[in-house]
Amino acid sequence: MSWILLVEQTLNGLQFGVMLFLMAAGLTLIFGVMGLINLAHGSLYMVGAFAAAAVAGATGSFGLALAASLTAAALAGVVIETTVIRRLYDRDHLDQVLATFALILIFSEGTRWLFGSFPLFLDRPEFLAGTVSLPFGIEYSKYRLSLIGVGLAVAAGLFWMIAKTRIGIQIRAGENDREMIGALGVDISKLYTLVFALGAALAGLAGALIGAIQSVQVGMGEPVLILAFVVIVIGGIGSIQGALVGAILVGVTDTLGSFLLPKVFSLFLAPAAATSVGSSLASMAIYILMAGVLLVRPKGLFGGA
Repeated sequence: MSWILLVEQTLNGLQFGVMLFLMAAGLTLIFGVMGLINLAHGSLYMVGAFAAAAVAGATGSFGLALAASLTAAALAGVVIETTVIRRLYDRDHLDQVLATFALILIFSEGTRWLFGSFPLFLDRPEFLAGTVSLPFGIEYSKYRLSLIGVGLAVAAGLFWMIAKTRIGIQIRAGENDREMIGALGVDISKLYTLVFALGAALAGLAGALIGAIQSVQVGMGEPVLILAFVVIVIGGIGSIQGALVGAILVGVTDTLGSFLLPKVFSLFLAPAAATSVGSSLASMAIYILMAGVLLVRPKGLFGGA
């Protein structure tokens, strides 16, 4: 195993982590501000991916595809927030889980009805095809490197919005005392709709960007949703900073675990057994990480700060 391969896998983990951050940022805002468990967040990721694939197939433009993913996911978020989610804020978490699980089924069957059961494919833009040369002779995918840049840029924009803008102050206040900011004249309904649309747009963007790496298919959001929940548990509910740190930890742990553990076990086990044991432990690595963090920080790394 060369160190260059290890660096490439670390970059893959970082790329996976920043994409998880786009999912987890919206989810942690919605959970932190509204106290809502939204299982349909993965469906918004799927909506963004399908919108991007459909528009790219019709126009050939990756830029229009990204714009379509943001628009479609945000609009879907506004529609379900105003028609369904708004009625769940005062209900217990079990009702929220059941209602948003029903939304998953509706989105999945609706998407299958519109696009069929076969996966779609989203081509990468030509200027991001191929590899780029990094220091020390490392060749890395231009597209994956651009995903890292986009994810970190979005993170910086969210940090600035939450810390410096009026809407960010209202969102932070909404996490702490929603009745008080309502009494001060802030329209809570509009604030909730805006936060939900923002979270939906981020999920849709993540789906579109990942759609150029893997196929776009019905149900693609559910596995990512589970990882996004792991991210916000590790980072702390409601914390954008925690979502970024947690996402990178999960992304790097998952990728390096899958890469390194079979090689480590191959030092003292037969190749087939090493692959089986290493892959099994790698699939558990992020949950072991989550358990370790919760033992030390029960509210997550940045929870309750």
